[in-house]
Amino acid sequence: MSKPVVVSIPHELGRAEARRRIEEGVGRLTSQIGAVGDLEQGWQGDTLHFSLRAIGQTVTGTIGVAEREVRLEVDLPGVFAMIAGKVKGRLRDEGRLLLSGPKAR
Repeated sequence: MSKPVVVSIPHELGRAEARRRIEEGVGRLTSQIGAVGDLEQGWQGDTLHFSLRAIGQTVTGTIGVAEREVRLEVDLPGVFAMIAGKVKGRLRDEGRLLLSGPKAR
Protein backbone atom coordinates (compact mmCIF):
# COMPACT_ATOMS: atom_id res chain seq x y z
CA MET A 1 0.00 0.00 0.00
CA SER A 2 1.35 3.41 -0.91
CA LYS A 3 1.18 6.70 0.94
CA PRO A 4 1.08 10.07 -0.84
CA VAL A 5 3.30 12.83 0.49
CA VAL A 6 2.38 16.39 -0.47
CA VAL A 7 4.67 19.36 0.06
CA SER A 8 3.80 22.95 -0.95
CA ILE A 9 6.65 25.44 -1.14
CA PRO A 10 5.89 29.14 -1.61
CA HIS A 11 8.32 31.19 -3.67
CA GLU A 12 8.72 34.65 -5.18
CA LEU A 13 10.56 33.64 -8.34
CA GLY A 14 7.72 33.59 -10.83
CA ARG A 15 6.69 30.50 -12.75
CA ALA A 16 9.48 30.52 -15.37
CA GLU A 17 12.38 30.85 -12.92
CA ALA A 18 10.89 28.30 -10.51
CA ARG A 19 10.48 25.84 -13.38
CA ARG A 20 14.07 26.42 -14.52
CA ARG A 21 15.34 25.69 -11.02
CA ILE A 22 13.20 22.55 -10.77
CA GLU A 23 14.55 21.33 -14.12
CA GLU A 24 18.12 21.82 -12.90
CA GLY A 25 17.55 20.47 -9.39
CA VAL A 26 15.09 17.59 -9.75
CA GLY A 27 17.93 15.13 -9.14
CA ARG A 28 18.67 16.79 -5.80
CA LEU A 29 15.03 16.57 -4.80
CA THR A 30 14.62 12.92 -5.74
CA SER A 31 17.86 11.98 -3.98
CA GLN A 32 16.05 12.82 -0.73
CA ILE A 33 13.96 9.68 -1.31
CA GLY A 34 17.03 7.45 -1.61
CA ALA A 35 16.73 6.99 -5.35
CA VAL A 36 19.09 4.76 -7.25
CA GLY A 37 19.09 4.03 -10.96
CA ASP A 38 17.34 5.93 -13.68
CA LEU A 39 15.04 8.85 -13.14
CA GLU A 40 12.35 9.11 -15.79
CA GLN A 41 10.76 12.51 -16.14
CA GLY A 42 8.65 14.55 -18.51
CA TRP A 43 6.80 17.84 -18.47
CA GLN A 44 3.10 18.24 -19.24
CA GLY A 45 2.49 21.96 -19.18
CA ASP A 46 3.90 23.24 -15.89
CA THR A 47 3.80 19.85 -14.18
CA LEU A 48 6.80 17.53 -14.09
CA HIS A 49 5.86 13.84 -13.87
CA PHE A 50 8.60 11.53 -12.62
CA SER A 51 9.28 7.94 -11.69
CA LEU A 52 12.35 6.36 -10.14
CA ARG A 53 13.56 3.18 -8.48
CA ALA A 54 14.59 3.22 -4.85
CA ILE A 55 15.39 0.14 -2.77
CA GLY A 56 13.66 -2.10 -5.30
CA GLN A 57 10.46 -0.05 -5.31
CA THR A 58 9.08 2.42 -7.84
CA VAL A 59 8.37 5.91 -6.58
CA THR A 60 6.19 8.16 -8.74
CA GLY A 61 5.19 11.77 -8.37
CA THR A 62 4.57 15.18 -9.78
CA ILE A 63 6.01 18.63 -9.26
CA GLY A 64 3.54 21.36 -10.19
CA VAL A 65 4.96 24.83 -10.76
CA ALA A 66 2.71 27.84 -10.20
CA GLU A 67 3.49 31.56 -10.15
CA ARG A 68 3.99 31.68 -6.36
CA GLU A 69 4.11 28.04 -5.24
CA VAL A 70 5.61 24.67 -6.15
CA ARG A 71 3.63 21.58 -5.15
CA LEU A 72 5.37 18.22 -4.86
CA GLU A 73 3.24 15.10 -4.67
CA VAL A 74 5.12 11.84 -4.23
CA ASP A 75 3.52 8.40 -3.98
CA LEU A 76 5.62 6.36 -1.54
CA PRO A 77 5.21 2.59 -1.86
CA GLY A 78 5.66 -0.09 0.77
CA VAL A 79 8.62 0.47 3.06
CA PHE A 80 8.77 4.19 2.25
CA ALA A 81 5.26 4.76 3.62
CA MET A 82 6.66 4.07 7.09
CA ILE A 83 9.09 7.00 6.81
CA ALA A 84 6.75 9.40 5.01
CA GLY A 85 7.15 12.12 7.66
CA LYS A 86 10.92 12.11 7.37
CA VAL A 87 10.81 12.10 3.57
CA LYS A 88 8.32 14.98 3.60
CA GLY A 89 10.61 17.08 5.81
CA ARG A 90 13.64 16.39 3.64
CA LEU A 91 11.74 17.22 0.44
CA ARG A 92 10.45 20.46 1.96
CA ASP A 93 13.93 21.50 3.13
CA GLU A 94 15.61 20.68 -0.19
CA GLY A 95 12.81 22.36 -2.14
CA ARG A 96 13.13 25.54 -0.10
CA LEU A 97 16.88 25.62 -0.75
CA LEU A 98 16.30 25.10 -4.44
CA LEU A 99 13.76 27.92 -4.65
CA SER A 100 15.43 30.40 -2.30
CA GLY A 101 17.72 33.21 -3.25
CA PRO A 102 17.56 35.92 -5.84
CA LYS A 103 16.20 35.47 -9.31
CA ALA A 104 18.80 34.42 -11.90
CA ARG A 105 19.61 37.10 -14.46
